[in-house]
Amino acid sequence: MLLNYLPVAIYLLIAIGFGAVVVFLSSLLGPKMPGKVKLETYECGMEPIGPNRLRTSIKFYVIAMLFIIFDIEAVFLYPWAVVFKELKIFGLVEMGIFIAILFAGLAYVWRKGALEWD
Repeated sequence: MLLNYLPVAIYLLIAIGFGAVVVFLSSLLGPKMPGKVKLETYECGMEPIGPNRLRTSIKFYVIAMLFIIFDIEAVFLYPWAVVFKELKIFGLVEMGIFIAILFAGLAYVWRKGALEWD
């Protein structure tokens, strides 16, 4: 039984070994101290305007995460649409529950004001 896993173990050892060799060689051959030009901020080939460590509002990250969450959830609708006829009423009810939960989440974040951009 364990012989079935031998190719997987060999592949895993090769992958770990390759990763270790790459890290070791990069530490040997890589640059030790980057120069002043290498440490400068780069913005599309232009000189940066203002400090490079500006604080960003947490609202930006919250809206970005909400977008990603609802976008990923919308992807789950495509496989359901493909097999809709095979699932019949059970699939319709399950997807209705799924969409209701999504709308409840959207209503919650809307009521909390997470979608307002100040």
